[in-house]
Amino acid sequence: QVQLVESGGGLVQAGGSLRLSCAASGHTFSTYAVGWFRQARGKERESVAAINWSGGVAYYANSVKGRFTISRDNAKNTAYLQMNSLKPEDTAVYYCAAQSGLGLPASRYEYNYWGQGTQVTVSS
Repeated sequence: QVQLVESGGGLVQAGGSLRLSCAASGHTFSTYAVGWFRQARGKERESVAAINWSGGVAYYANSVKGRFTISRDNAKNTAYLQMNSLKPEDTAVYYCAAQSGLGLPASRYEYNYWGQGTQVTVSS
């Protein structure tokens, strides 16, 4: 089992950058894939990016491709989401999630462990 805590959210102007962190407890973080999801007010939770256990394979939603970068440091039990060129439509609560295994789950239904979320607000 793993527990996740997100941090790094905040208020930023359009065009700015933020880096979100997802700190995991437990000694087996390196065996988990990690996904970042977001949920805007009144909308469904959507996938943003995911990374496999080793960090060698990543997935990005089309809406963030080229602007966001997912990474992980297994020695620090932490995953990151670097967000550049932020747009007002990126405003949402961002969640990290983890799922054990060698694959790269993209769907929220494939993840069993979730953090509490961190708010990202991009002003125009």
